[in-house]
Amino acid sequence: MTSLSTTGLLDVESIKADFPILSRTVRDGRKLVYLDSGATSQKPRQVLDAERAFYEQHNAAVHRGAHQLAEEATDAYESARQRIAAFVGAPASELVFTRNATESINLVAYAFSNATDKARQGVALPEATKRFVIGPGDEVLVTEMEHHANLVPWQELCLKTGATLRWLGLSDEGRLDLDALSSLLTERTKVVSVVHQSNILGTVNPVQEIARAAHAVGALVLVDACQSVPHMPLNVNELGADLVAWSGHKMLGPTGIGCLWGRAEVLDSMPPFLTGGSMIETVFMEGSTYAPPPQRFEAGVPMAAQAIGLAAAVDYLQAVGMPAIAAHEHALTQAAVASLVAIPGVRIIGPATTIDRGSALSFVVDGVHPHDVGQILDSLGIAVRVGHHCAWPVCRRYGVPATTRATFYLYNGLDDVIALTEGVHEVRRFWGVS
Repeated sequence: MTSLSTTGLLDVESIKADFPILSRTVRDGRKLVYLDSGATSQKPRQVLDAERAFYEQHNAAVHRGAHQLAEEATDAYESARQRIAAFVGAPASELVFTRNATESINLVAYAFSNATDKARQGVALPEATKRFVIGPGDEVLVTEMEHHANLVPWQELCLKTGATLRWLGLSDEGRLDLDALSSLLTERTKVVSVVHQSNILGTVNPVQEIARAAHAVGALVLVDACQSVPHMPLNVNELGADLVAWSGHKMLGPTGIGCLWGRAEVLDSMPPFLTGGSMIETVFMEGSTYAPPPQRFEAGVPMAAQAIGLAAAVDYLQAVGMPAIAAHEHALTQAAVASLVAIPGVRIIGPATTIDRGSALSFVVDGVHPHDVGQILDSLGIAVRVGHHCAWPVCRRYGVPATTRATFYLYNGLDDVIALTEGVHEVRRFWGVS
């Protein structure tokens, strides 16, 4: 494994050798061209070995038992938390493990819901927790480019509490309409939840600017960083948000583990989402008190093997270098954009430049349904995503039923861009639109 080759791109062949699945063939012996890392990334041997070693040598219930295996499992789990937190510039005490980013976002939405329920019941809340009480007259602000995971939980919260959901719209170029931000943010805004990098458009949003404006009116800021943490250097403290959510499986890690970073004072004031074992301080028949964060939000036996696998993924990414990965993806995206826009009848949905955009590249082929595009590409061994990408409002905004999406990562090379381009030409030939 190396960082940069003499061409300025990553040494992809060396990296690919670490990923067993990338050596297989598909569709009658065709080379696999995996361009669906935006949905889930592939896993290197180092991650697979870390999980296997835990089960083979240290498997026990974390934070339970006084025997050696339990001690080893707990040490490995908390070591993983430290390494993953450090990857985003945070202390371990500010990192909560969840099942995925969807659960992380729901955790925050339910903190509002639970605090509101208690306030309605007349329960005395700590002063800091009152910021999570929301109701009629209050507002939640999101954007039109959100993944459903960062939209539906807020819709549900508003339905339960009587708060109003508002959103920033999109420009024709696939950017946020920031001119409307000042009118949408008011003293009634309780929370602003925004995606850092769009999973469908590739747009990288100016979250620092949005966070500053939100904080000026006293709103809490949550960032969906699922498509940014795996692909670029990111320090959560520099992002300007109060809470940041992301998933492990999109950054070479296992499925079944997500992360929620929160500023210490914010986590301290949040009511828990799930309750049960591990997250408690004291338990009596009459009631219970809760442990401090992050344990307060980790009810039940935690996902130890997954956390250890994710820490191994972090180690791998750091060995390659996040700046190098970001530069590599930028070069691939630049090549892909130039190649696709040169094909007659192909339209990119989202920014047509590589300025403030990531490697998620959605496009349509005039005269061919995106699902049919994906089917032909699949027959050639090229794995892409088709559909609305859990971002249905975006497709409606741009008047398309769906898109075909290619997403690049550190194990993709220029040959994959060439394969995609040739594949789109074959789509047009097959469907007679050339």
